[in-house]
Amino acid sequence: MTLKQALSRARGILADGNIEDAPLESELLLRHTLKISQVQLYLDLDHELSPNQEQTFWQLIKRRLNGEPTAYITGHREFYGLDFYVSPDVLIPRPESELLVEMALDLIQNRPVPTIAEVGTGCGAIAISLALKLRRAKIYATDVSALALKVALFNCQRHGVADRICLLHGDMLAPIPEPVDLVVANLPYVSESELTSSVNFEPLLALDGGSDGLEKIYQLCQRVTDKLRPDGYLLLEVGQGQGKEVTTCLHSLFPSAKIEVVPDLSGIDRVVSLRLTHNPSGAKLIN
Repeated sequence: MTLKQALSRARGILADGNIEDAPLESELLLRHTLKISQVQLYLDLDHELSPNQEQTFWQLIKRRLNGEPTAYITGHREFYGLDFYVSPDVLIPRPESELLVEMALDLIQNRPVPTIAEVGTGCGAIAISLALKLRRAKIYATDVSALALKVALFNCQRHGVADRICLLHGDMLAPIPEPVDLVVANLPYVSESELTSSVNFEPLLALDGGSDGLEKIYQLCQRVTDKLRPDGYLLLEVGQGQGKEVTTCLHSLFPSAKIEVVPDLSGIDRVVSLRLTHNPSGAKLIN
């Protein structure tokens, strides 16, 4: 069987199995099997697979049909044009989270030595993307999962920023030793009723946002006061339909702050942005 034939057959199988973007996933799994680049694949489509290569490839296709994400099968995921190692210990980075990086860069790039805290860093994709663009930035990245921090450390070392990102084990902002200019977070925002079979592979800790999906986000909003500088920013990724509720929460906590909701490329409200316009010492606490 040639590479072209294998690709065609795999695309059909994955499409019949209701796998989204079957052509791309087939290509990624075949390239992973052969350890070749996209260019090498399409330059050699008439190459014959060996029996061992065929067996390995169809085993990977079977794993994908059983629901295992391609990123976990290959151990790789692209985010913001960079390649990251991922494992079942971390949430797979989503394209919509790139908006957090873009907004953070717009807000903070003019500060001489910005200090940033990412809460719930996972594989480190957001913190590392920022570190590579903001060479003078001081970046803290926290996670409650020690296993996730091991993945993040590997990625920091791989991208050459381990000396500029301080990885801290702990809950939300608790480990951060000083106030920062920017807090950025992609916390769990899936409600308990919306959790699907994907939790069989992705860590529940990184998905479960409680009964309404906003439990962790509300906790961070209430705790950010002491760790955000008077002219600082907070960027929160939210799920579909959650922007209004999160905005209401922030208005209650920070009545004079500037707050806006920014949609992603699909038009879904994705990031809630807050800018403090005064010292937040008088912020209220809500339940």
